[in-house]
Amino acid sequence: MIIATALIALVQIDALRSGSPSPLTIAGTTAAALVENPASAVVNAIRGSLTTLRNIPHLQRENWDLAARNAVLARRNARLEELANAYAQQVVLAPQLRQYARAVEARVIGYPPENAILAVTIDRGTKAGIRRHDGVLAAGGVVGHISQAGPYTSTVRLITDYTSRIPAVVRRGRWWGIARGNLTSVRLQYVSQDAPLRLGDLVVTGDARSFNSGEPIGKIVAVERSDAGLYQTAVLKPAVRLGALDRVVVVSK
Repeated sequence: MIIATALIALVQIDALRSGSPSPLTIAGTTAAALVENPASAVVNAIRGSLTTLRNIPHLQRENWDLAARNAVLARRNARLEELANAYAQQVVLAPQLRQYARAVEARVIGYPPENAILAVTIDRGTKAGIRRHDGVLAAGGVVGHISQAGPYTSTVRLITDYTSRIPAVVRRGRWWGIARGNLTSVRLQYVSQDAPLRLGDLVVTGDARSFNSGEPIGKIVAVERSDAGLYQTAVLKPAVRLGALDRVVVVSK
């Protein structure tokens, strides 16, 4: 033991004289680090787990609060988008409202489930001054006319319905005809055979019972000529997207 102690002392003294750590110190420090690091990791893990367990109720409450706030913001955002769309519709309908003195703005609230007629329901009726045969416009042009009017709702027969008939004129050249519904399109019939119709020609309303003259009905997408007949027929693409109606203007002629 005396010899071992002397050897250790000599090693330590020699290390002190040279100014460098002794092998014994290095070995002891390394052994202590090998023991302390895993122990520290285990203690930290246990401490972190305990902290997390203590914070779970608080985190749950914060999560619920954030979810509730997100739901409120989503509803508010949807409402703001709806108001923005309504304002945009009012802006584009302003010319029709100014042009017709007794014009009534209405909103499309339903499509009939049966397809016997092509029609939509609006949220205005006789209480608002709407009458049968009044014309109905959207921002792009003609939608149809009132076929039935109740106190608070009315039915609008679309220009694509088979029973729809509107006096019409080709704006370029002023050739007259009758715009008749054809389910997905409108056919301009009884146009003079010598009228040089062109694809893209705009067809507008004539001055008749439901509309003033000049309201867009649609553009010519096809022309059907007959060698034997006195008249020719043009197929029109409606000026209004009838499958995506929202707000319309009912005009009293």
